[in-house]
Amino acid sequence: MPSSPLPSLTDYLDALEHPHALLSEDHRILHVNPAYVRRFGRPAPGRTCYQVAHGHDRPCDQLGESCPLQQALHQGCAQRAIHRHRHGDSSATVEISLHPLARGAHRYVIERLRDLPGAQHSGGAPLIGATPVFLRLLERLLKVAATDMPVLLLGETGSGKEVAAQALHQHSARHGAPFVAVDCASITDSLFESEFFGHEKGAFTGANDSRIGLVASARGGTLFLDEIGDMPMSQQAKLLRLLETGSYRRVGSSVQRQAQVRIIAATHRPLAEWVANGRFRADLYHRLNVFPLLLPPLRERREDLPLLVQHLLAQRPEQPAPRPSAAFLARLADLSFPGNVRELRHLLERACLLAAGDVLEPWHIELDELSPPSVPATALSRKEEAARLGISERTLYRRRQRLTALTANPSDDCRTPSSPASA
Repeated sequence: MPSSPLPSLTDYLDALEHPHALLSEDHRILHVNPAYVRRFGRPAPGRTCYQVAHGHDRPCDQLGESCPLQQALHQGCAQRAIHRHRHGDSSATVEISLHPLARGAHRYVIERLRDLPGAQHSGGAPLIGATPVFLRLLERLLKVAATDMPVLLLGETGSGKEVAAQALHQHSARHGAPFVAVDCASITDSLFESEFFGHEKGAFTGANDSRIGLVASARGGTLFLDEIGDMPMSQQAKLLRLLETGSYRRVGSSVQRQAQVRIIAATHRPLAEWVANGRFRADLYHRLNVFPLLLPPLRERREDLPLLVQHLLAQRPEQPAPRPSAAFLARLADLSFPGNVRELRHLLERACLLAAGDVLEPWHIELDELSPPSVPATALSRKEEAARLGISERTLYRRRQRLTALTANPSDDCRTPSSPASA
């Protein structure tokens, strides 16, 4: 690597704890500090940031993507971006901060790289992707995480709204305080105030002890209101008062208490449409919709399937997990996944159960619907099907029994270490 024209600056970078690089305005890497070398290896002399980080032959802005280096130079101020950074045969999602500087007629950029493990494994659940649409979401998520703004997460069922809420909490200043998730669809009208705000002993029949409620349980942290679209109108009014005043009273108490929580809400419902037709309160919607984040469905980021499959297979308790063949991944890419990442996880559970060996093949996906398939007139005998799969008839019989049990009671056998809402 050529010597840097800024020896005092490179000495400073070498003393920093996190990976840093010094870049020229034509994207060439002039210097990397020891922390960078330990994390990503030493780039070959004369290489550019887009060659090393992405394997591109041109700058990102010439490939239809944003280039934070050019933005930093043109705007003359620091820029931040989320990138998928290559290192060897693997890659990692990193946050990149770029700071422009000038020395005489020359312009440079100092690049700082920070791993984002919390964004990928928030609360033990995966939030993984490398497609542009996913990285844009992650970049917006990390920007708003640093604030106390209310966030409204929008997305289809199974797209990872609770995982995104956990990532918002983990990357906020509140990460050391509780994260409390509430299923708004499951709380009845009669219990709403007691569940949310708590109650005093003797406040009503059966109140044998005082209770602090969900708002107080999340004090200093995050209160996640899942499926806010399914909250009845009567409860919406009570929640609105909490958001407007920032205070509440326990049932049976006259003491006004301050709610010191951040609110994150999520729904798969079309709330804007529901506001227009009177099914959801407009004033509550505008209180919640300060910073909306739309989680893309899996069908809009199919290129993330190999990463997601790798992670979900690694989370299975039975190890080593079968590895997916190229044909298996190609078959996955043809599916629409209306249930998104949650559906993918369940599909992989069934495929692993049906696999005869250590490789997942396309025909292990064919039973991805739990309804019994119709039997064609030319169906294979039990003996022929076992021979086709390369297993004994006894093994085939055991696997079919296992699949039948799984179909009858999926909640018992589809569990993984990840959260039910993981994505």
